[in-house]
Amino acid sequence: MMSADIVWVVDDERSIRWVLEKALSKEGLNVRCFESGESLLSQIKSSTPNAIISDIRMQGIDGLELLQQIRKQHPDLPVIIMTAHSDLDSAVSSIQGGAFEYIPKPFEIDETVSIVKRALLHQKDASSQEAANPESAATEIIGKATAMQEVFRAIGRLSKSNVTVLINGQSGTGKELVALALHRHSPRVNHSFVPLNMAAIPRDLIEAELFGHEKGAFTGANQLRRGRFEQAQGGTLFLDEIGDMPSDTQTRLLRVLSNGEFYRVGSHEPLKADVRIIAATHQNLEDLVAQNKFREDLFHRLNVIRIHIPALAERREDIPLLTNHFLVEAAKELGEEAKQLLPATMSYICELPWPGNVRQLENFCRWITVMATGREVHIEDLPPEFLGKEKNDDTGENWERTLRNWSSHKLSQAKAGEPGLLSEALPRFEKILIECALRQTGGRKRDASLLLGWGRNTLTRKINELGLAKDDLLD
Repeated sequence: MMSADIVWVVDDERSIRWVLEKALSKEGLNVRCFESGESLLSQIKSSTPNAIISDIRMQGIDGLELLQQIRKQHPDLPVIIMTAHSDLDSAVSSIQGGAFEYIPKPFEIDETVSIVKRALLHQKDASSQEAANPESAATEIIGKATAMQEVFRAIGRLSKSNVTVLINGQSGTGKELVALALHRHSPRVNHSFVPLNMAAIPRDLIEAELFGHEKGAFTGANQLRRGRFEQAQGGTLFLDEIGDMPSDTQTRLLRVLSNGEFYRVGSHEPLKADVRIIAATHQNLEDLVAQNKFREDLFHRLNVIRIHIPALAERREDIPLLTNHFLVEAAKELGEEAKQLLPATMSYICELPWPGNVRQLENFCRWITVMATGREVHIEDLPPEFLGKEKNDDTGENWERTLRNWSSHKLSQAKAGEPGLLSEALPRFEKILIECALRQTGGRKRDASLLLGWGRNTLTRKINELGLAKDDLLD
């Protein structure tokens, strides 16, 4: 019975314990709270709950150490880890350590309750793997957006597997970083990670690049060359932009995936392929299959597990986090002082489209580090092409973005005792609207008032208040 299920909560923040106790008790669960890992471990010697929710960063025994000790004593007991740290280390270390699930803070109560119920129903699903070495993490992958947390979870769940993975996402989203993280958290970590970008290799050289060639296999092949499959033996081969692979190479790759063997160009001796394949693309492979540009059987071979990397525009809440990270990294790399974006500047860049995604943001931070004159970065300090965005399109959402940035800038400079921002903004806003309406109607106040949704007398009063009475647009 659900009412008999016991859930223990351990967190050094009283507010978190209180919220979880109330929410879970409301679901008929028997909840007990602890403020430290030590107190929970002391109690678990004499009694055992059905599930545990633990914070990851606590004084004394942290969540990962607590998780390890619980796994040793109770390998089937589901432990749910919470963390406010939006990084790959926390997610992967939690899941590799045997956590049933990983919940980033701030969490949704309904989602958390759902996870707890799932843990109670599937106690034997929890893994007994030991925690990973955090030194091996690809710490460049950070993000608190829900979509990125799903990526972190996927990497953690795939950490002890050799299964083929297909990564899709726009250019610049960090597909190779995710592939590298999959390798670093896999049993193949002590062997090579070998990347190959299909779009960067001439079509007539791709097969030799992948499979190698014998001496004399073709003109210019003056010596034996080992291909990427041999270089990646025992490790991971990352095939980037797989959608650009020529059809004949697709056939050979399919044969390798099917039989586990390949031939160097010009050889009749088969070689064993002990390689994990991770493929990536910015294209829709299903569309390419429908257009007969990509083999359907190869697609199904590659599409065992798919990980989608969101575009930066789909995870705007991560832009401040990423920006601050890249500014610190750029300062270290270039030997400069770390720059800091003012709140108005940060708000401004958070609204930009970022077609180049995370790679574009990283390059932007390098530019800022070198070119911005002061430590604090104003909007006018940004690269010209970023300031030019507003000039290219004055319709749609851009005017709202401009207004938002102007407001943020004004409010950041406001001083106590000065008139409020509305006393400046509203007259300017009304003046622009009236001028546009009068131009549209050739200066006819009656028609302009109808366009604005005012009465004629109201428009006349506004014209006088705003000093527009002598404007040559008026009739």
